[in-house]
Amino acid sequence: MKSTCLFLVLLLTLCGRYGADAAPRRDFAEQYRAGRQILVDTRREGDSLRFFLRFPGRAFQPGQLLYVASWTNYAAKRPNWQLPVRLRPGHFRQQTDGAWVDIAVLSSRLPAGQLISIQPSTILASAAGTKSDGPPLLPPPSSDYTDGALWLQITTARLQQPYILTDSLGQPLLRRFVRANEVFGVASYGTDQPVQVRRYPLSSQPSLPPMSNPAARTQPRTLGLLDSATYEAGQLLRLTSGLYLLRAGSTAVWSGLLVEENQFPELTSADELIAPLTFLTTSAERKKLFEAPDPKKAVDKFWLDLAGGNQPIARNLIRTYYDRVMEANRLFSAHKAGWLTDRGLIYLVMGPPESVYRAAGEEQWVYRSDPDRAATYTFRAKPSTFAPEHYELVRRPEYERLWYAAVEQWRKGITVRTGR
Repeated sequence: MKSTCLFLVLLLTLCGRYGADAAPRRDFAEQYRAGRQILVDTRREGDSLRFFLRFPGRAFQPGQLLYVASWTNYAAKRPNWQLPVRLRPGHFRQQTDGAWVDIAVLSSRLPAGQLISIQPSTILASAAGTKSDGPPLLPPPSSDYTDGALWLQITTARLQQPYILTDSLGQPLLRRFVRANEVFGVASYGTDQPVQVRRYPLSSQPSLPPMSNPAARTQPRTLGLLDSATYEAGQLLRLTSGLYLLRAGSTAVWSGLLVEENQFPELTSADELIAPLTFLTTSAERKKLFEAPDPKKAVDKFWLDLAGGNQPIARNLIRTYYDRVMEANRLFSAHKAGWLTDRGLIYLVMGPPESVYRAAGEEQWVYRSDPDRAATYTFRAKPSTFAPEHYELVRRPEYERLWYAAVEQWRKGITVRTGR
């Protein structure tokens, strides 16, 4: 008995010791809050990789520090290395709704498979004790390195890609979708290169509900090439709708680009308003909406009927649901519109996740505030050339009750919220 007690005391002591030393479980849900996503693109420039970033809602000043850190995995307590980078004129641009920054890191410090975090300091370098002729004295970063930080996996494709997409004025686009006939450029490092493009058909197939058997839907293994073209070096591009692969010069790196109609990711046509209702309606109901003499009025009536004729409730339902459609388009668009993807499916019906935990090739979305819909949804990475950051939901039969409860709540005119 005495030896058992001593063993328990030792065990508790060790648990307390190692528990205190354990890495914090980092929560990445902030990246999925409306207007909070940090945008990024990268370009190989000689012996360096340049990061182009946009931090929304941040006010920076010249001399402020960014902390660039390398990590073995998301659970690592300490970075492999940490590099302070001071914001300098010419590599930093402040706007009313955020800040644009570009910084370069030696590619020799960025082996493929490593994670990189980039986190702004909260004070100026001068206030932190920086000497003009010496290295900055670092203020401590947040405890888990997620407060306003970007986390990005370094892949072989990122290390090789020698170009970024820009808008018509030459500013980084920082997105992998454009609108049909929107003017954009492909900015190579060094001398401009000819650009090759290949066009494939767009997908309009929404994701299956979370309790479905993925084998129930057959999808083609390959996409048929529709056409291809080559553009002169430095020429601005204007493309029709489709799913594209493009590359600059003779590099072997192809990257995906989604080209959508109208004002994507916003919704402007009746078809764009009706299609996302696939998760809340029957096929007969959608057919009736599409065939209505005035489809937009029919959509308004659909929501008004759900709200029992209460116009303020109907307006709130419409605003919440379609704001989520547009946000899913911004966050998850890749090989197809964001709301059609697995993450878009859950985001749209269940709302933004309350917590997001990441591991190698996996994301977990946690909902806990509503006991009737508390659940964890697991997404596993399934990247491709078209969609290097694509994730597929691990579907489970036990999600059926949660799914139908959420759909039923929408159909009763009650907005499904996540508590945040």
